Formats: sequence, structure tokens, C-alpha cells
Amino acid sequence: MADTIFKKIIAGEAPCHKVYEDDLVLSFLDIFPISRGHTLVIPKEPAELLHQLSDESAAAIGRVLPRISRAVLAATGAVHYNVLENNGAPAHQAIPHVHFHIIPKYDDGSGLGVGWKPTELPSDEGAALAAKIAAGVG
Repeated sequence: MADTIFKKIIAGEAPCHKVYEDDLVLSFLDIFPISRGHTLVIPKEPAELLHQLSDESAAAIGRVLPRISRAVLAATGAVHYNVLENNGAPAHQAIPHVHFHIIPKYDDGSGLGVGWKPTELPSDEGAALAAKIAAGVG
């Protein structure tokens, strides 16, 4: 895995504004926030993409994301927020280490802006694709 700023933060070689830490997860404020309280949640396990994480690290993140989200909302007064996780540079991942963004959304428009272009899923195609995905879940 690449030597990233997150690896340095985990190792204590780079500073951060820490909000949570346990044996498997570290959370801290984003230094380039898109809104007040923008917080990152990362596994300590070195994995670039979400599907590369161990079940143990994935479960640890899933366990703390709601707790950290509640804390961000309480500290900032925000009511709405996005949780975002990108996988790969074409999907807008800037640092090649799994990381979740908790991004408060405020009435002034600050926060994450999302462009969503939905299409329609034909029933027969949906059934075949769902079966194929389900077979791979194991």
C-alpha cells in the first residue's frame, strides 16, 4: 500500500485533530473541510478500497460511524449530513486509503453537493443482476 498521509497520521508521524480512536479505527477532522465539522473515519488496517477491508475492520467502522455521526451533529448543531466513501481515483478518491467522510449539511448550502442522474432498471435485467450479485456475496 502507498505511503499516505493517513498512514502517517495513524503512525503518529503527522498531526490531526482527533475525535475518536480505538484499536481498529481512527477519526479526525478533515483539514480541507467542505462544511464545519467535516470528519473522517478511517480503518487502521492498510486497505485502499472498501472491498479489500477485513470483516473485522469493516465491522469496527460500521460500529462507530453512527456514534461519531451523533457526536458531529451534537457538536455542530447540524441536523442533516452525508456519509461518503469513494473507491478509486475515477470515483473521486483522493487518498488511496479507505476513508469515510461525515459531512454536515447546513441551511446556508454548505456541505456536499451531489449530482444524481438516475436511469430506469428493466425488471428482467434487475432480476438477473441481483441473482449474480447475490451469488457472489457468500
